[in-house]
Amino acid sequence: MQNHDKKIALVTGANKGLGFEISRQLATTGLTVLIGARDENKGAEAAEKLQAQGFDVQSIKLNVSDISSIATAAKNIEERFGKLDILINNAGVLHDGGVNPSDLDVKVFKETFETNVFGAFAVLQAMLPLIRKSNAGRIVNISSTLGSLTDTLDPNSHYFQYRGLAYQASKTALNAITVQFAKELADTPIKVNSACPGWLQTDMGSADAPGTVEEGADTPVWLATLPEDGPTGGFFNSRKPVPW
Repeated sequence: MQNHDKKIALVTGANKGLGFEISRQLATTGLTVLIGARDENKGAEAAEKLQAQGFDVQSIKLNVSDISSIATAAKNIEERFGKLDILINNAGVLHDGGVNPSDLDVKVFKETFETNVFGAFAVLQAMLPLIRKSNAGRIVNISSTLGSLTDTLDPNSHYFQYRGLAYQASKTALNAITVQFAKELADTPIKVNSACPGWLQTDMGSADAPGTVEEGADTPVWLATLPEDGPTGGFFNSRKPVPW
């Protein structure tokens, strides 16, 4: 195991888009950042781009839909660093945008939950023993205002007409995971929060989105670096609370 005094952050699904930008912004604060990626080559390429900018970034193979991959990654981190200070559950999929609930294929529903819910839960659960070894563990689940039941029912919401049951329900479930772990860890230094990055110009968000990845990464990075008196068990967008 390396003698590593710096904080260690793991970002899942980080070889491109929002995850990559979150990794970059975290690295600018002086952390060691692990880019989690299903494709080992793409993860390595992403890490090399940030290394070329002088950042302490490394890649780690991690498929959030594969329990054995998650276990191997956790063992790898333990052997190399002995702890984990920050976990950002960023990996996610959106396969049913614009699809009415009555037309949703149950296979798509299951596949969405496999990554967005079960994957995030499995990673969090596997990494928690390492996060408990941190002096100030931080867990950030990348959610969406589309998962807010309050917002979904608000006729004045920008997203009121949006249809995407699988994705929206998965983010609602992810928020429940945030709340339950925050309650379990309330008496520890670990903080657990959900972050909505907004509608961003990524492969998932499309070029029509109004937000940039730089803007979207701000709130997750803020939550990942909260001080001791920062919030836990919350849901935030633009550093402001989002109704559940």
